[in-house]
Parts: sequence; structure tokens; C-alpha cells
Amino acid sequence: MAALLLAAPLAALTVGRFPVSISETLAALFPYIAGGRETDQMVRDVILNIRLPRVLLAMLAGAGLGVAGGAFQSLFSNPLATPDTLGVATGASFGAVLGILLGLPSPLVQLSALLMGLLSVAIVAAVSRVRGSSPVIMMILAGMVVSALFSALVSLVKYVADPQDVLPAITFWLMGSLSSATRGSLAMGAPMIIFGTALIWLLRWKLNAMTLSDDEAASLGINVKRIRLLVITGAAMITGSVVSMCGLIGWVGLLIPHAARMIFGSDNRCVVPASIVLGALFMLAIDTAARSLTASEIPASILTSVIGAPFFILLLRKTGGVRG
Repeated sequence: MAALLLAAPLAALTVGRFPVSISETLAALFPYIAGGRETDQMVRDVILNIRLPRVLLAMLAGAGLGVAGGAFQSLFSNPLATPDTLGVATGASFGAVLGILLGLPSPLVQLSALLMGLLSVAIVAAVSRVRGSSPVIMMILAGMVVSALFSALVSLVKYVADPQDVLPAITFWLMGSLSSATRGSLAMGAPMIIFGTALIWLLRWKLNAMTLSDDEAASLGINVKRIRLLVITGAAMITGSVVSMCGLIGWVGLLIPHAARMIFGSDNRCVVPASIVLGALFMLAIDTAARSLTASEIPASILTSVIGAPFFILLLRKTGGVRG
């Protein structure tokens, strides 16, 4: 898997409607290592300014969504939990479509999406603080309510948007795409994905204890409230940042952790790193196919759904979730 993480991005850089050889790609990426070989300026622009940001974003987004989904599934003891369980993705979507409606430049649209995603988690945390109730159940219920609220607000923005100009841009963004990946957008969003992923990575062994009841986890010396807050914070940072750069991309956070458990077992010390690697490879393959299969780019969420739904059914059958 580690070897694939090195080989797959290099292969993805050569694929596209403008074909580039491996030697040209290496020369563009490592001009000094390539012995000073001159490369065509168009090749350098395609590799460094168009494909490399997309490849990096695809791997970061896939790794982040995979590990966030796995963390939530363990934290809430719910195999159907996704990175949007607490309404982060829908909140970020509302921030983005509102920015598009107001005609904000791309960096401000991304910032608006990120802030709204984090705001949705803050609202969920505030609503779920009810004494005498299960915090996990309250968080899930509050997440459903907040997600429905922001979905309604997204629909309202689509209703008032100009159908000739603004509405198509909003619709395309909501379908999910990595076509807007630039160095600037990566510089703004990548640090939060990396920080959130690293935070869950450091807490991966404690996630095993979080699958127990609060009393049992506390008896093992786990500060349940702090660990839950840290995991939610890390997953929210990842999801909000990914949605702000890529739009809504489904199935990755649900499918990848189950695939990791099917291969490596249920120990989160293995599931978390496996989800990072599998998510990065899966999303890289999806984005490469999205920009290469047809003359016009296919939205990433369409491919993740077309591939993810049948594969998830296969996983359910393999693990006994569906009986014949």
C-alpha cells in the first residue's frame, strides 16, 4: 500500500486528455534529478499547475474523508456514520452556495464554506448538551436536525439564484468536483485536513475504548469527554475543509472504513492508517477517471456513487450484513 501511494500519483499525473510520458513528468517534477533535461513549457504548466494540485487534493480529500468516517463509526458505534453525521458537509455547502450567490471570489467562497461547516458543529455541540441524556444519541439527533436545516437553506439559495448564470454554478459545485484545485486553495484547506487527520491518527488506539460505554471507557483511564471532543473537532476540520474545496462527495467516508475493517480487522490502530491509504488511492482513482473518461469532466460524486453503492452491497454480503 505504501508503494501504491508513491506509484499511483505518478501514474495519475501522466493520464488525461493531454498525454504526458513518465519521463516528461519526472523531468517536470524533478528537473535537477532529471539531469537538467529541458521540458516543454506546456508540459510543465500542465503537470505543475493543473494536475499536481488536483492529485494532491484528491489524495488529501480521500484520506481525510476515509479517516473521518472511520472515526465517527467508532465514536458513535454506528456502522452507517459518515463525515456528515453532525451536519458539517451541509453547513459547508450552505456557506459555499451563499458565497456563490453573492458573487464572492473563490478564496472567500472557500472560506465561507469552511466557517459554516465549523459553525454547524458548534451548533450541534451546543444543542446536545442536555443533562440526563446520552451525549452520543443527542449529538446524532442534533446533527440530523442541523443537517436538515442547512439543506433547506441550500434549497432556498438555489430557489432565489439566477437560473441563467448562478444556479448552474451552484448545481455543479454541489455535485462535487476537484476542477477548481489550485495552489492557493490547497494552501488554505490542506493544513486543516492534515491537522485533523494527524489528530485522529494520534488518538487511534483510544478509539477502541470509545466503542465501549462511557463508564467502561472511563474505567480504562480514558477521558471520554475530551477524546470525543478532540475526535469530533478533527473530523469536522477535515470534512469542512474538503467540502470547501471539492463540494459534496459522498460514499468515501462510509465505504472506505468498512473496506479497511474487512481487510485488516476492527482494531482502529490498523483501521485508521488503512483508511488514510485506501481513501487516498480511491479518491485519486475517482478523480483521474472523472477528468479522463470523457471530453467534459464528470462530477466526482456521480462516480463515487456509481462505484460505491454496488461495492458497499458486496461488502455487506461478504461480512454477513445481507443474508441470501
